[in-house]
Formats: sequence, C-alpha cells, structure tokens
Amino acid sequence: MSDEPTSSLSSNGIAAPPPIPRELVRVEALNRVFTQVHAVRDASFTIHTGQVVGFIGANGSGKTTTMRMMATLDYPTSGSITVNGCDVIQQPEEVRRTVGWMPDSYGHYENMSVREYLDFFARAHGLRRVQRLARVDEVMDFADLTTLADRPMNALSKGMGQRLCFGRTLLHDPDFLIMDEPAAGLDPKARLEFKNLVRILRGRGKTLFISSHILSELGEMCDTLLFIDKGSIVYHGGTDVLKRGSITQSIIHIVVAGQTAPLLQWAAINPGWSVLEEKQDGARLQFESADGAEIAAALRRMVLDGVAVVDFHREERRLEDAFVDMLRRVSE
Repeated sequence: MSDEPTSSLSSNGIAAPPPIPRELVRVEALNRVFTQVHAVRDASFTIHTGQVVGFIGANGSGKTTTMRMMATLDYPTSGSITVNGCDVIQQPEEVRRTVGWMPDSYGHYENMSVREYLDFFARAHGLRRVQRLARVDEVMDFADLTTLADRPMNALSKGMGQRLCFGRTLLHDPDFLIMDEPAAGLDPKARLEFKNLVRILRGRGKTLFISSHILSELGEMCDTLLFIDKGSIVYHGGTDVLKRGSITQSIIHIVVAGQTAPLLQWAAINPGWSVLEEKQDGARLQFESADGAEIAAALRRMVLDGVAVVDFHREERRLEDAFVDMLRRVSE
C-alpha cells in the first residue's frame, strides 16, 4: 500500500478539487444511564467528513461509553446517533459498514498467528477468498505487520499488538475510524509512526475520532477537539482557540541562572504575574497583558530587581493547561 494518497484528476488532467465536507456523524441529546451512574449527559455534537477529532476527558468522564454507542456496541438510554445518515439503533449493520472500531484492549487467542487473526476478522466482514487474501496482505503492509505474519499473536509486544488491533480496524476499509487510546503504552518511535498513519488516512479522505490522554499529540494530529467532563460536552472547537487562551494574557517561559526561588518570590510579590509551573531551570509564568511593550517593561523590572534571567520566550498555551482551565471554569 502506498504511503501517500493519489490525486484525483479530471478529464482535462487538472487535479479535481477536494470533496466538500459533509456531515458524517450527528449526536443529539445523548444519555447513557447505568444502575447508579449517569455516564453520558445530554451530549450533542457533529463530525464532518475528513475531520480528525480528538476526544479528551479524565478517566470515568464518559469517553469510552460514548464511543461504544457510536460503534453500535452499546445502546443510548435516550437521544440519538446517526452515522452517514443511519441510526445506530435502527440500522446497526449499515453503521458497522461505515465504522472501524479500535478498542483500548482486545482479546488474545492462543495458537493463532497474526495473519490468521486478520484473516478470521476479514471472513467475519464477509470478504471472499481472493479479495480477503489481498486485503489482509494490504493491511499488514500498511500497518507494518508483514514481518510478523507468522508470529503468535499472544507473543506480541504492546506496540506490535496495537498495530495488529489497528490493522483489524482497517480490514473492511471503513470511512469513519473510532479509536480508543490507540497510542497508549507506545514508545516514542511507535507514536511517531502512528501519527504518520493518521496523516495518511486523513489524506485518503478518512474521518477519525481519537480518544487519548496525550493532549500534546492530539493537538498535532487533530483539527477539532471535544472535551467531556462528567458525561457532558464542555468544549467543541479548534485547537487554535485553546492554544491562544485569553487575548489579554501571555504565558512566558523564563530560564534563570542558579536557583529558581528568587524568580518565584519575585512573581509572588509583583502584581500581574502568577506561576503556572515551576521548572528545573526556571518557571512558566502568566502575565496579565498580551501587549509587547508592557511585557518588555515588566521583564526589564524583573532583571533590574536582581532576577538572573538568561533566557525567556512567549509560548502558546498547552492543551493540558487549557483542559484543566476548562474543567475549573465548568466546576465554578
């Protein structure tokens, strides 16, 4: 399988424009109530074709429950979900043809090789012999599983197992991939490879819905983020707004020579400054203004007051900070 998508050409040889995004998923007033837990509360959002959506929330916030209902593996207590115009309750088979589900863990079978595992699920999707064998080979090549084809699946490392589960998700060539913590437990090299696969799939027109606790990586992969807290959607939008934070404040990373205590003490007694995070070589501070001249004057005062500043730079707000701030404001 090629690593890059091929361009679609019109009859005159000019590259055809990309398709106009359309609504692929609609979630409306979704609720899921278990015996003593209201896991999802009136959740509503839409996803359009070609989007890569990051789904963020603390443990127990309702992420997996929401994704399982989108994948037809659980039933809403109330509300509705449609995927490609099909209702997950009334038309589950049609939805499953569109959806590829990658859970955070999967079953291991003894005496079954990687190829046999993928072949089994390809049969379950109804692929016939010639098509099935070709598709299994194609998926193994794309997910970098070819060299592992004959290895027992219960002898795979965490990263290899994630690649196998990912390959299983792709067997029926779904347009919408729902992925629950796909990068969990992966080493840095494997995470980079996963991000590259996401980029390729997006280039091929796939729509991805990815849950992860690694917010920085979601910010790199996703164009839209959903925050969920205690079952409720508390944010749905782009990453740029979150990274900018308030247009009236700035985040400045200051590096000092020697001990960080003088910097922290200075920030504590000077109005307009607050400490976001103490670092080994300094601190990340928030300043009340975004005006360059005011920031320069404040830093000049810091140096004149004896803080041994050796480096500083303004930075975007990290998604982790944005998420914590969002939860704080929701709880107030």
